[in-house]
Amino acid sequence: MKCPGQDSRFWKPDAIFETKCPQCGAAVEFFKDEATRRCKKCGYKFVNPKMDFGCAAYCKYAEQCIGNLPPELLAKRDDLLKDRVAIEMKRYFGRDFKRIGHAVEVARYAEQIVKEEDGDPAVVLLSAFLHDIGIKNAEKKYNSNDARYQEQEGPPVALEILTRIGVREELIVEVCDIIGHHHHPRDEETLNFKILFDADLIVNLKEKQKEKPLDQEKLTTVIEESFFTDAGKRLAKNTLVH
Repeated sequence: MKCPGQDSRFWKPDAIFETKCPQCGAAVEFFKDEATRRCKKCGYKFVNPKMDFGCAAYCKYAEQCIGNLPPELLAKRDDLLKDRVAIEMKRYFGRDFKRIGHAVEVARYAEQIVKEEDGDPAVVLLSAFLHDIGIKNAEKKYNSNDARYQEQEGPPVALEILTRIGVREELIVEVCDIIGHHHHPRDEETLNFKILFDADLIVNLKEKQKEKPLDQEKLTTVIEESFFTDAGKRLAKNTLVH
């Protein structure tokens, strides 16, 4: 079945339109289902400005549906995917704004760390948004939000969410693995795990400092001894030590 958005039977009169070439300003005609067109005047190839590539961020059939995705889209694909997973996380937690806020903050720190540490942004950010997704079922089944129950209940929920929105399998496998032990590092860990762990630890320490603050010397020692990545350690000091 072809996506209705790309099926010409559902098209309206504006399905064929003209736009200006961003390079030379000449008029270029687009069909709404064309991912790119080349300007006949200057030869510049550019992305269809009216095409909605949102679904291409997560749909495994995207390339079959709209043809070969342009480089501009491929570069943004993981960013779009991150946004979709953030929405799914918020929908899952509903009005539990404390947990939504925690996940969003972890993702914000993880995004800063991954840029410096050269990890995989897709793995890190999806793990950040979903790392505590098991809390809800842990409390329902065991009346506890203990880390081991979170880790036990998190991967099945993450698997359902990521599979439903069409995330590629190898990404799902790594994200679920990280979620399944995110409080308990193994002897040998991936860089992506270390980045997520550090981002989560920054937020957890911030929350603990509000409840029962450590003195600055003790806090500095905890940071020096507990973080995996240099970028995470620097960010923790900049964030927590005053």
